[in-house]
Amino acid sequence: MNWQDRLTIDPQVRGGKPVIKGTRLAVEFIVDLLASEWTAADVLRKVLGITHDDIQACLRYANHVLHA
Repeated sequence: MNWQDRLTIDPQVRGGKPVIKGTRLAVEFIVDLLASEWTAADVLRKVLGITHDDIQACLRYANHVLHA
C-alpha cells in the first residue's frame, strides 16, 4: 500500500497538514495517539471513520518523512 492512496495534503484543510482522505483527521493526531500507547485496536474503536489501512498509511507517511 502506498500512503499517497489514503492521505491527502491540501492547504485549505488543516493548514496543509497531511490528513486521512475524506476526513479532517491529521496524520499527526493518529501518530500521537499511537505514541501515547494507544493500540491500533484502540484507535479503530474510538476514532470513527478510519480503517486499519488508514493507520498504516499514517505510519508509512511518518516513516517517509523521517527518512527524507
